[in-house]
Amino acid sequence: MAHLIEGRHAGEGLLYEAENYYSREAGVLAMSEEVDVAGVLGRISGGGAVTVTKTDVAGANKGVLTLANPAHGAGVKAGTYRVVFVEPAADAGTFVVEDPDGIVVGRGTVGVAFDGAVKFTLADGATDFLPGEQAQIHVAIAPPANFGQWRAWDPDATDGSQVARAVAYDKASAPADGTAAILLLVRHCTWRAGDLTFKAGITPEEKALAIVQLIDAGITTR
Repeated sequence: MAHLIEGRHAGEGLLYEAENYYSREAGVLAMSEEVDVAGVLGRISGGGAVTVTKTDVAGANKGVLTLANPAHGAGVKAGTYRVVFVEPAADAGTFVVEDPDGIVVGRGTVGVAFDGAVKFTLADGATDFLPGEQAQIHVAIAPPANFGQWRAWDPDATDGSQVARAVAYDKASAPADGTAAILLLVRHCTWRAGDLTFKAGITPEEKALAIVQLIDAGITTR
């Protein structure tokens, strides 16, 4: 006798949601993505083309900043990085690099390649650098074509979907040449933890991380 296996029902595992469908939101599932009922998702918010330009230290015969190729690394932020001299020296010197939020993200030396979120080499010039003088590195990040779309949560992603922000109410699958509509729970709701689903390869430790991230979105589990 053949056995039939009943699939999961829409909303299975959902313990609570706010009245008037306040917890729900219609979304767009990114190309080639597939999620099951109660699938954990992240939203694409980055990963677009990065453009890096620079402004050299002002003054005649100062050393020139040369950008690497590529001139940016993992975790680069949009905005202006400042390269500020703190310990000048004859034909040399030490500088710190501040990110667009004013946080020091590294320390470097004149003539030595700096390899961080921004990548460059600051050459020595005929005129020595002075304390407080600075060069600037300007980073612009264009939004990707799929900005705002959703994909299965992936802790190794770098496009924003590494942050768990929603749970799928029903399963959905997007074709290789297009997107698909998906109904999400994005706020003020509670799910049964054991019913949450993830893409293949997600470890128990990573699942625990996703559950913590969902709390920041107002999504709790039991």
